[in-house]
Amino acid sequence: MRALLIVNPKATTTSERAQDVLVRALRSAVDLEVAHTSRRGHAAELADTAASEGLDLVVTLGGDGTVNEVVNGLLADGRDADTAPALAVVPGGSTNVFARALGLPTDWADGTGIILEALRDERYRRVSLGRANGRLFTFCAGIGLDAAVIRRVEEARKRGVAASPSLYMRSMAAEFYSGDRRHPSLTLQIPGRRARSGLAMAIVQNTSPWTYLGGRAVSPNPGASFEKGLDVLLLKQLTVPATIRTATQLLMGKAAPRGRQVVSHHNLEKFWLRSAGVQAFQLDGDYLGECDEVELDSVPNAVRVAC
Repeated sequence: MRALLIVNPKATTTSERAQDVLVRALRSAVDLEVAHTSRRGHAAELADTAASEGLDLVVTLGGDGTVNEVVNGLLADGRDADTAPALAVVPGGSTNVFARALGLPTDWADGTGIILEALRDERYRRVSLGRANGRLFTFCAGIGLDAAVIRRVEEARKRGVAASPSLYMRSMAAEFYSGDRRHPSLTLQIPGRRARSGLAMAIVQNTSPWTYLGGRAVSPNPGASFEKGLDVLLLKQLTVPATIRTATQLLMGKAAPRGRQVVSHHNLEKFWLRSAGVQAFQLDGDYLGECDEVELDSVPNAVRVAC
Protein backbone atom coordinates (compact mmCIF):
# COMPACT_ATOMS: atom_id res chain seq x y z
CA MET A 1 0.00 0.00 0.00
CA ARG A 2 1.36 3.41 -1.01
CA ALA A 3 0.64 6.25 1.37
CA LEU A 4 1.42 9.93 1.88
CA LEU A 5 1.72 11.59 5.28
CA ILE A 6 0.93 15.32 5.13
CA VAL A 7 2.32 17.21 8.12
CA ASN A 8 1.34 20.74 9.09
CA PRO A 9 4.41 21.81 11.11
CA LYS A 10 2.57 24.89 12.42
CA ALA A 11 -0.35 22.96 13.91
CA THR A 12 -0.79 23.59 17.62
CA THR A 13 0.22 20.21 19.06
CA THR A 14 2.35 18.89 16.22
CA SER A 15 5.94 18.18 17.28
CA GLU A 16 9.04 16.66 15.69
CA ARG A 17 8.83 13.77 18.15
CA ALA A 18 5.23 13.03 17.18
CA GLN A 19 6.15 13.16 13.53
CA ASP A 20 9.16 10.85 13.93
CA VAL A 21 7.21 8.24 15.90
CA LEU A 22 4.30 8.41 13.47
CA VAL A 23 6.56 7.98 10.45
CA ARG A 24 8.28 4.93 11.94
CA ALA A 25 4.95 3.38 12.88
CA LEU A 26 3.36 3.94 9.49
CA ARG A 27 6.42 2.68 7.62
CA SER A 28 5.97 -0.63 9.40
CA ALA A 29 2.64 -1.01 7.59
CA VAL A 30 2.80 0.98 4.32
CA ASP A 31 5.17 2.35 1.69
CA LEU A 32 5.24 5.90 3.03
CA GLU A 33 6.14 9.30 1.62
CA VAL A 34 6.19 12.41 3.84
CA ALA A 35 5.39 16.00 2.85
CA HIS A 36 5.25 19.20 4.92
CA THR A 37 2.89 22.06 4.20
CA SER A 38 4.39 25.51 3.77
CA ARG A 39 1.36 27.73 3.06
CA ARG A 40 -2.39 27.83 3.05
CA GLY A 41 -3.80 25.55 0.37
CA HIS A 42 -0.63 23.45 0.15
CA ALA A 43 -2.24 20.39 1.80
CA ALA A 44 -4.98 20.37 -0.85
CA GLU A 45 -2.36 20.44 -3.62
CA LEU A 46 -0.41 17.58 -2.04
CA ALA A 47 -3.54 15.46 -1.62
CA ASP A 48 -4.67 16.15 -5.18
CA THR A 49 -1.26 15.05 -6.49
CA ALA A 50 -1.34 11.91 -4.34
CA ALA A 51 -4.75 11.01 -5.76
CA SER A 52 -3.61 11.69 -9.32
CA GLU A 53 -0.60 9.41 -8.81
CA GLY A 54 -2.78 6.55 -7.58
CA LEU A 55 -1.73 6.41 -3.94
CA ASP A 56 -3.94 4.31 -1.66
CA LEU A 57 -3.95 6.39 1.52
CA VAL A 58 -3.35 9.96 2.69
CA VAL A 59 -2.67 10.54 6.39
CA THR A 60 -2.87 13.98 8.01
CA LEU A 61 -0.93 15.20 11.03
CA GLY A 62 -2.44 18.58 11.80
CA GLY A 63 -5.66 20.25 12.79
CA ASP A 64 -9.12 20.53 11.27
CA GLY A 65 -7.94 23.04 8.68
CA THR A 66 -5.39 20.57 7.35
CA VAL A 67 -8.04 17.84 7.17
CA ASN A 68 -10.38 20.17 5.29
CA GLU A 69 -7.75 20.97 2.69
CA VAL A 70 -6.82 17.31 2.24
CA VAL A 71 -10.44 16.24 1.76
CA ASN A 72 -10.90 18.89 -0.92
CA GLY A 73 -7.70 17.76 -2.64
CA LEU A 74 -8.60 14.07 -2.51
CA LEU A 75 -12.04 14.66 -4.04
CA ALA A 76 -11.01 17.20 -6.67
CA ASP A 77 -11.64 16.59 -10.38
CA GLY A 78 -14.77 14.53 -9.78
CA ARG A 79 -13.13 11.82 -7.66
CA ASP A 80 -15.31 10.04 -5.10
CA ALA A 81 -14.90 7.54 -2.26
CA ASP A 82 -14.34 4.71 -4.73
CA THR A 83 -11.70 6.44 -6.86
CA ALA A 84 -9.86 8.63 -4.32
CA PRO A 85 -7.31 7.45 -1.75
CA ALA A 86 -8.62 6.69 1.71
CA LEU A 87 -8.09 9.23 4.50
CA ALA A 88 -6.57 8.75 7.96
CA VAL A 89 -6.45 11.50 10.57
CA VAL A 90 -3.90 11.89 13.38
CA PRO A 91 -4.90 14.72 15.75
CA GLY A 92 -2.35 17.53 15.75
CA GLY A 93 -4.38 20.72 16.18
CA SER A 94 -5.88 22.53 19.14
CA THR A 95 -9.45 21.22 18.79
CA ASN A 96 -9.50 18.27 16.35
CA VAL A 97 -13.29 18.24 16.03
CA PHE A 98 -13.41 15.92 13.00
CA ALA A 99 -11.16 13.30 14.59
CA ARG A 100 -13.09 13.39 17.85
CA ALA A 101 -16.43 13.18 16.02
CA LEU A 102 -15.14 9.98 14.42
CA GLY A 103 -14.48 8.61 17.90
CA LEU A 104 -10.69 8.88 17.64
CA PRO A 105 -8.67 9.71 20.78
CA THR A 106 -7.15 13.16 21.13
CA ASP A 107 -3.70 11.71 21.84
CA TRP A 108 -1.71 11.37 18.61
CA ALA A 109 -0.02 8.15 19.76
CA ASP A 110 -3.32 6.43 20.56
CA GLY A 111 -4.75 7.71 17.28
CA THR A 112 -1.82 6.23 15.38
CA GLY A 113 -2.47 2.85 16.98
CA ILE A 114 -6.10 2.89 15.86
CA ILE A 115 -5.08 3.78 12.29
CA LEU A 116 -2.61 0.90 12.19
CA GLU A 117 -5.31 -1.48 13.43
CA ALA A 118 -7.73 -0.20 10.80
CA LEU A 119 -5.18 -0.69 8.02
CA ARG A 120 -4.34 -4.19 9.24
CA ASP A 121 -8.03 -5.15 9.41
CA GLU A 122 -8.94 -3.21 6.23
CA ARG A 123 -11.49 -1.28 8.28
CA TYR A 124 -12.82 1.84 6.58
CA ARG A 125 -15.80 4.05 7.29
CA ARG A 126 -17.63 5.98 4.58
CA VAL A 127 -18.32 9.49 5.83
CA SER A 128 -20.70 12.04 4.37
CA LEU A 129 -19.49 15.62 3.96
CA GLY A 130 -21.03 19.03 3.54
CA ARG A 131 -20.37 21.39 0.66
CA ALA A 132 -20.59 25.19 0.64
CA ASN A 133 -20.22 27.14 -2.59
CA GLY A 134 -18.42 24.14 -4.07
CA ARG A 135 -15.97 23.61 -1.21
CA LEU A 136 -16.29 20.54 0.99
CA PHE A 137 -16.35 20.67 4.77
CA THR A 138 -16.18 17.89 7.33
CA PHE A 139 -18.10 19.12 10.36
CA CYS A 140 -19.30 22.73 10.27
CA ALA A 141 -19.92 25.91 8.32
CA GLY A 142 -21.01 29.33 9.51
CA ILE A 143 -21.94 32.77 8.29
CA GLY A 144 -22.14 35.77 10.59
CA LEU A 145 -21.00 36.05 14.18
CA ASP A 146 -19.24 32.71 14.62
CA ALA A 147 -17.20 33.25 11.44
CA ALA A 148 -16.32 36.78 12.55
CA VAL A 149 -15.08 35.38 15.85
CA ILE A 150 -12.85 32.91 14.00
CA ARG A 151 -11.48 35.83 11.97
CA ARG A 152 -10.50 37.59 15.22
CA VAL A 153 -8.93 34.41 16.60
CA GLU A 154 -6.85 33.92 13.45
CA GLU A 155 -5.68 37.54 13.59
CA ALA A 156 -4.65 37.04 17.23
CA ARG A 157 -2.77 33.84 16.41
CA LYS A 158 -0.84 35.64 13.69
CA ARG A 159 0.34 38.00 16.46
CA GLY A 160 1.60 35.01 18.44
CA VAL A 161 -1.35 34.53 20.80
CA ALA A 162 -1.86 30.84 21.65
CA ALA A 163 -5.17 29.21 20.78
CA SER A 164 -7.23 28.59 23.93
CA PRO A 165 -10.86 28.62 25.11
CA SER A 166 -10.25 32.00 26.75
CA LEU A 167 -9.06 33.46 23.43
CA TYR A 168 -12.30 32.35 21.78
CA MET A 169 -14.41 33.78 24.62
CA ARG A 170 -12.58 37.13 24.49
CA SER A 171 -12.93 37.23 20.72
CA MET A 172 -16.64 36.44 20.99
CA ALA A 173 -17.22 39.31 23.41
CA ALA A 174 -15.16 41.75 21.35
CA GLU A 175 -16.89 40.82 18.09
CA PHE A 176 -20.36 40.93 19.60
CA TYR A 177 -19.97 44.50 20.80
CA SER A 178 -17.95 45.78 17.84
CA GLY A 179 -20.80 46.31 15.37
CA ASP A 180 -24.52 46.84 14.92
CA ARG A 181 -26.19 43.43 15.12
CA ARG A 182 -29.69 44.73 15.77
CA HIS A 183 -30.74 44.51 12.10
CA PRO A 184 -30.66 40.87 10.92
CA SER A 185 -30.05 40.48 7.20
CA LEU A 186 -29.91 36.73 6.52
CA THR A 187 -32.49 34.78 4.52
CA LEU A 188 -32.83 31.00 4.57
CA GLN A 189 -34.15 29.27 1.45
CA ILE A 190 -34.95 25.55 1.53
CA PRO A 191 -36.17 24.02 -1.76
CA GLY A 192 -39.94 23.67 -1.81
CA ARG A 193 -40.48 25.93 1.22
CA ARG A 194 -41.15 29.62 1.69
CA ALA A 195 -38.00 31.66 2.28
CA ARG A 196 -37.44 32.85 5.84
CA SER A 197 -35.83 36.25 6.32
CA GLY A 198 -34.95 38.39 9.32
CA LEU A 199 -32.19 36.06 10.56
CA ALA A 200 -28.95 37.20 12.16
CA MET A 201 -26.51 34.26 12.00
CA ALA A 202 -26.36 30.62 10.95
CA ILE A 203 -24.45 27.59 12.22
CA VAL A 204 -24.43 24.54 9.93
CA GLN A 205 -23.38 21.10 11.15
CA ASN A 206 -22.49 17.93 9.28
CA THR A 207 -21.99 16.09 12.57
CA SER A 208 -22.00 16.72 16.30
CA PRO A 209 -20.40 18.45 18.10
CA TRP A 210 -19.94 21.84 16.49
CA THR A 211 -16.80 22.56 18.49
CA TYR A 212 -15.13 22.08 21.86
CA LEU A 213 -14.28 24.53 24.61
CA GLY A 214 -11.49 22.68 26.33
CA GLY A 215 -12.97 19.26 27.02
CA ARG A 216 -16.59 20.41 26.78
CA ALA A 217 -18.46 19.56 23.59
CA VAL A 218 -20.65 22.37 22.22
CA SER A 219 -23.40 21.49 19.76
CA PRO A 220 -26.29 23.71 18.61
CA ASN A 221 -27.65 20.66 16.73
CA PRO A 222 -26.88 17.61 18.93
CA GLY A 223 -28.68 15.28 16.51
CA ALA A 224 -26.41 16.12 13.59
CA SER A 225 -24.66 13.05 12.20
CA PHE A 226 -22.35 11.90 9.41
CA GLU A 227 -25.14 9.49 8.46
CA LYS A 228 -27.70 12.26 7.84
CA GLY A 229 -28.01 15.48 5.89
CA LEU A 230 -27.04 18.94 7.17
CA ASP A 231 -28.49 20.57 10.28
CA VAL A 232 -28.72 24.35 10.66
CA LEU A 233 -29.43 26.57 13.64
CA LEU A 234 -30.22 30.25 13.10
CA LEU A 235 -30.81 33.14 15.49
CA LYS A 236 -33.35 35.83 14.63
CA GLN A 237 -31.67 38.64 16.54
CA LEU A 238 -28.41 38.99 18.40
CA THR A 239 -29.75 40.97 21.34
CA VAL A 240 -27.79 40.68 24.57
CA PRO A 241 -30.48 38.75 26.52
CA ALA A 242 -31.23 36.34 23.66
CA THR A 243 -27.55 35.69 22.95
CA ILE A 244 -26.70 35.10 26.61
CA ARG A 245 -29.66 32.71 26.94
CA THR A 246 -28.65 30.72 23.85
CA ALA A 247 -24.97 30.62 24.86
CA THR A 248 -25.93 29.39 28.33
CA GLN A 249 -28.07 26.63 26.85
CA LEU A 250 -25.18 25.58 24.60
CA LEU A 251 -22.67 25.42 27.43
CA MET A 252 -24.87 23.82 30.06
CA GLY A 253 -26.52 20.87 28.34
CA LYS A 254 -26.76 18.42 25.48
CA ALA A 255 -30.21 19.54 24.30
CA ALA A 256 -30.59 21.92 21.36
CA PRO A 257 -31.12 25.60 22.24
CA ARG A 258 -34.74 26.70 22.41
CA GLY A 259 -36.60 30.00 22.46
CA ARG A 260 -38.36 32.53 20.29
CA GLN A 261 -35.06 33.67 18.79
CA VAL A 262 -34.05 30.18 17.64
CA VAL A 263 -34.83 28.60 14.26
CA SER A 264 -33.54 25.11 13.43
CA HIS A 265 -33.85 22.58 10.61
CA HIS A 266 -32.50 19.06 10.39
CA ASN A 267 -31.35 16.51 7.83
CA LEU A 268 -31.38 18.93 4.89
CA GLU A 269 -30.08 17.88 1.49
CA LYS A 270 -29.72 21.41 0.12
CA PHE A 271 -30.41 25.04 1.06
CA TRP A 272 -29.19 28.61 0.59
CA LEU A 273 -28.22 31.40 2.96
CA ARG A 274 -28.36 34.89 1.51
CA SER A 275 -27.43 38.19 3.13
CA ALA A 276 -28.34 41.78 2.34
CA GLY A 277 -24.66 42.62 2.81
CA VAL A 278 -21.43 40.65 2.95
CA GLN A 279 -20.76 38.70 6.12
CA ALA A 280 -17.90 36.64 7.49
CA PHE A 281 -17.84 33.02 6.32
CA GLN A 282 -16.06 29.97 7.78
CA LEU A 283 -15.69 26.26 7.07
CA ASP A 284 -14.35 23.75 9.62
CA GLY A 285 -13.08 26.57 11.79
CA ASP A 286 -11.12 28.36 9.06
CA TYR A 287 -12.08 31.91 8.08
CA LEU A 288 -12.59 32.08 4.31
CA GLY A 289 -13.48 35.74 3.79
CA GLU A 290 -16.81 37.47 3.27
CA CYS A 291 -19.75 36.59 1.06
CA ASP A 292 -23.40 37.46 0.56
CA GLU A 293 -24.68 34.02 -0.53
CA VAL A 294 -23.83 30.43 0.37
CA GLU A 295 -25.25 27.37 -1.36
CA LEU A 296 -25.00 24.34 0.92
CA ASP A 297 -25.65 20.68 0.23
CA SER A 298 -24.93 17.28 1.71
CA VAL A 299 -22.60 14.85 -0.08
CA PRO A 300 -23.43 11.31 1.13
CA ASN A 301 -20.66 8.72 1.61
CA ALA A 302 -18.12 11.11 0.18
CA VAL A 303 -14.84 9.79 1.60
CA ARG A 304 -13.39 6.58 3.06
CA VAL A 305 -11.73 7.01 6.44
CA ALA A 306 -9.47 4.46 8.14
CA CYS A 307 -10.61 4.50 11.75
